[in-house]
Amino acid sequence: MLERVAVLSDIHGVLPALEAVLAEPDVATADLIVLSGDLAAGPQPVEVLDLLATLGDRARWVGGNADRELVEARAGKTSPFEISNWAASQLRDDQVARLAALPLTVTLPVAGLGEVLFCHATPRNDEEVVLVDSRLDRWAEVFAALPAEVGTVVCGHTHMPFTRLVDRRLVVNPGSVGMPYGGAGAWWALLGPGVQLRRTGYDVDAACAQVSAGSTFPEAAAWADEYLRSRHSDADALVAFGPRDGR
Repeated sequence: MLERVAVLSDIHGVLPALEAVLAEPDVATADLIVLSGDLAAGPQPVEVLDLLATLGDRARWVGGNADRELVEARAGKTSPFEISNWAASQLRDDQVARLAALPLTVTLPVAGLGEVLFCHATPRNDEEVVLVDSRLDRWAEVFAALPAEVGTVVCGHTHMPFTRLVDRRLVVNPGSVGMPYGGAGAWWALLGPGVQLRRTGYDVDAACAQVSAGSTFPEAAAWADEYLRSRHSDADALVAFGPRDGR
């Protein structure tokens, strides 16, 4: 049984945001770090994957849609996102192979929460959208195949932190480390025995400068300004994502 688990999701290749979270005492002392997808599709993909690799057995990796799309882009299937096509071209073969092998879900026992299933979007799909205000029948649909013993589901994908109950199951979204919607900073979660949604502040001006200087992505400065400064609010994101949950 794990006493403390730190969950980092949607890092999106932003090295200074990742470094800030890994420096948190509660992350450094956690029994395990779960990386719940969309790790490298961003302006510093090689550097982020190399840093994550140093965590060794302290980390469990889960695949996200953007990770899959990097693998596909490397194989010749062009992504609609230019930064993903660029990032795919930067990765080493060993990094592509690691992303290709990532599981859709990981289930672990966590103190106070029981069996916790970690996924990127939903337990059955890496790009479905469910939101804090998704209706109960939508949640029932995406949870239909879950084993009864899973009492907590942790998902990412939509870059907005929340916790809510769904017919006796607790659902947690830690938010995004590298591309937050609704407020600047690196968002993550600490599990056990309850759930803490956390935000790590860092020098966003310095981080934007670091990303701009350290990335060869042609639009790195504009990308960093848009996403590290969280130009998109959670209200904007809910409106944009809403149609994708069937409403």
